[in-house]
Amino acid sequence: MRNSEDRETKFNRMTQDRKADHIRICLNEDVGFKNKSTGFENYSFIHQALPDINMSDIDLSLNLFDKVLNYPVIIESMTGGTELSFQINENLAIAAQKLRVGMMVGSQRISLEQPSLAYTFQVRHTVPDALLIANIGAIQLNNGFDYENCLDAISMIGADALALHLNPLQEAIQYEGNTNFRGLLENIKKLRRKIEMPIIVKEVGCGISKEVASRLVDAGVDCIDIGGAGGTSWAMIESYRAKSDCQRTIGDTFSDWGIPTAESLNMVKSAVPDIPVIASGGIRNGVDAAKAIALGASVIGIALPLLSPALESPLLVENVLNRIIEELKIAMFCTGSANLKELGNTKYLVKK
Repeated sequence: MRNSEDRETKFNRMTQDRKADHIRICLNEDVGFKNKSTGFENYSFIHQALPDINMSDIDLSLNLFDKVLNYPVIIESMTGGTELSFQINENLAIAAQKLRVGMMVGSQRISLEQPSLAYTFQVRHTVPDALLIANIGAIQLNNGFDYENCLDAISMIGADALALHLNPLQEAIQYEGNTNFRGLLENIKKLRRKIEMPIIVKEVGCGISKEVASRLVDAGVDCIDIGGAGGTSWAMIESYRAKSDCQRTIGDTFSDWGIPTAESLNMVKSAVPDIPVIASGGIRNGVDAAKAIALGASVIGIALPLLSPALESPLLVENVLNRIIEELKIAMFCTGSANLKELGNTKYLVKK
């Protein structure tokens, strides 16, 4: 019995260390794709010198999962499970509530296995009105997690939706990774039949293909977060965590693996045009956000640019988001788009 407890304690400590590693590496190392971009540079807007709208009247609001967002932005999942994670999540949540944008917490597996760490994810008191999304690794459905575990993750933070993240490349490179994805789609189907809450499936940086999007929607998934290539490379992050030169080289080899965000967005919208899509993966400014919405995204997701500001204060997080939102608004003004629907239907975005 004691040996079993010791193994569990060691495992939990390793998980916390991994979370801390991810924060440290993202803050201090170059974790971007080396030669692959998001693909948004391949598109440009045709400037409209007579937009025939008042910029101050532009409406950026939308309804997602019965929650009103003032702006089409989701603060993407980043972290949890450490004291530093709590500080980051609290500051992100304050900014989310102030601006009325959505927020997705980091992977909650650690808090389900070690309940004493649940507080590092619990920000509902800070975001009473904003869209809040729970998050677990989809692979855990193949490793003993079931309907009850998912309900625990949801109730832990008072979530409005549940995200299941897919990260096969990261799991393959991570020395403690889990690569048994066999039968995972069927387990997602089973979960869908039991959970009434909206289910989002997201990639963490390699994109969602046309074929995968179709299979996910057939399984009953309500929303896809494409998590495309061109932003943060989790292969690079795991390369920095490597325990051997071989593993480090493998991470480096796959540092540019994935479907660029713009291309993934096109694939997903062509396959499943009628469900909400979150465009995430390397969006760093409002012009790219505008391009993503013009290509069919309902909202955009942002993570890494907010990590360092969230270490300091909610105000710095707000500053980054306000800058991106203002850039988005200007792009809408200069294309004559009075609201998000008009931007989504614009004829003024062209491929170079």
